[in-house]
Amino acid sequence: MNHQNDMLDKYRIKGTINLDQNPCFGKNETFDNFQDELKRFKNFIIKSVDDESKSLTIYKFGDGDYYFLNQVAIGSASIGKRALSKNYSDIKHKEFVEGSKLCDHYSCEIYPENRKLFHEVISTTPDFPAEFGYGLVANKWLLKQFAGRIGLIGGKEKIDLVKKMMEHKEYQEYLGLEKFEDYLHVPQKFACDDIDETEKTIGEQLVNSKSRIFLLGVGHVKSALLHRLKKYKDAIFLDIGSGIDALAGIIDHNRPYMGQWTNYRVKDFNYDSLDILQYDIWNTPHKIIES
Repeated sequence: MNHQNDMLDKYRIKGTINLDQNPCFGKNETFDNFQDELKRFKNFIIKSVDDESKSLTIYKFGDGDYYFLNQVAIGSASIGKRALSKNYSDIKHKEFVEGSKLCDHYSCEIYPENRKLFHEVISTTPDFPAEFGYGLVANKWLLKQFAGRIGLIGGKEKIDLVKKMMEHKEYQEYLGLEKFEDYLHVPQKFACDDIDETEKTIGEQLVNSKSRIFLLGVGHVKSALLHRLKKYKDAIFLDIGSGIDALAGIIDHNRPYMGQWTNYRVKDFNYDSLDILQYDIWNTPHKIIES
């Protein structure tokens, strides 16, 4: 089955292919006014970035966040897997639960099951579909629109990889910008073990940063960390989740709206150092950047 052909036009994002198999993309009732909301989101981001006095956070919710916030050891919320090496009782878990409710805006996939989980833990309605963040990375709109004002925040090894790839003209041309203004990092693994130390690590980097908008994908630590970032920098902090993996060239093409993305690879980079999500990215189409 070609899922892209089964998807309704109302859910398409120009310049992308969506191979996500969730059946919600074939149902009119899944989400009203998707295209109008996409335009509203783009205008909202432009106005927010242009208003130098504005600082805000946009939290992207996924099912993994539900498990982490409810201390259910599944997938990325498992102890020793990615987010934490300690038991939930040994970290400041309450700060994650409370912090997840302190962000300015929220996005969530349009999957009905995910929106139900969102309402259970955040107790409100998401402001935007999370697909907008994925799609506007995939078609490079975010990158080109804010070239010269945009930085990244992610796990250290992934951010190091993006920085290395951006040394190559070929990758600059593919993304549509010469460089990111900042390459900021948190620990790739177990950033939730000590939230205060993780905050200190990123806070020290933010103080000297230059970007007006940051795209970030930092995993479950965002629940306690994201709302705190405004203490260190007046900026727009947009959580794009696995969009950071796309920029690092390690995205599964079945992720929402990433079916047309080219995974660039640097020939001499040690990919064994990366904490790769569950999907198999090594057999996806890719292009080698020669050193």
